[in-house]
Amino acid sequence: MIGNKFFIRNNSKYNYVMQYFNLTIGCAIAALGFNLFLRPNQIASGGMVGISLLVNRLFNIEPAILQWGGNIPLIFVGLILMGRKFTLRTIFGSLVLPLFILLTTNIHSLTSNLLLASIYGGLLSGLGLGIVFKNNGSTGGTSIIASVINKYSGISIGNSQGIIDGTVIIAAAFIFNPEKALYAIISLFITTKAVDLIQLGFSGSKVVFVVSDKSEIIKDTVLKDLDRGLTKLSGFGGYSGKECTVLMVVMDQSEINRFKSLVKNIDSNAFVIISDTHEVLGQGFNIHRKTEN
Repeated sequence: MIGNKFFIRNNSKYNYVMQYFNLTIGCAIAALGFNLFLRPNQIASGGMVGISLLVNRLFNIEPAILQWGGNIPLIFVGLILMGRKFTLRTIFGSLVLPLFILLTTNIHSLTSNLLLASIYGGLLSGLGLGIVFKNNGSTGGTSIIASVINKYSGISIGNSQGIIDGTVIIAAAFIFNPEKALYAIISLFITTKAVDLIQLGFSGSKVVFVVSDKSEIIKDTVLKDLDRGLTKLSGFGGYSGKECTVLMVVMDQSEINRFKSLVKNIDSNAFVIISDTHEVLGQGFNIHRKTEN
């Protein structure tokens, strides 16, 4: 028992250290995206980083200094207004990202092509932020403002952040030029998709729902021939009002065609829905073994 407690305690410390290590790596990658691509090409794609570019153009203030100057008051606002939702990891990200931006300020840009800069800058920023978010962190900045707006106005965090980013991009059209604002939209879009990619992964898994009068035969076939577990759900036909069984199966992309052939051979009139699923958790699936749900 003592040994188990010691292992759990040490494992918790290891996870804690790894989270902050990953947060540091994420901030470093995002900083590289900023200084290698976005800053030298004046692509202000929203957020505190985008605001720092606009202010740098107007008043020649170093972006990292401005980000610290903007984040520190926002940290106190978050602590006061957001309470326990505002974690130490948010404070960490708010301070470390500008630090890495300052440390990599003099790094040479890899391209002056605006399209390439918006694509690769958005990609690196999204990868870095995705790692930060996946480890329950945040880089603070306008995300704190969005959280406060959400709490006191009811506007969703996504919409609040969209309004802020949109305002930054519109300002970029006046401070830089409309063309660079359009590239900023491309960069912001790629950043969003990259964040989703890191958080949700490259999963090729599918979730399948089957409604059939021969559900028992299909169930046995899936268990035996596909070596897949499944879940039986109770349902009612909306038109007929009859009770029916709905089978839910999660499988790899590579198994879909075989599954469809098996179902068609058993019941050509079966109603089948196949959808993407981004993340599958639970014992059994990842090791590709049958698991009865």
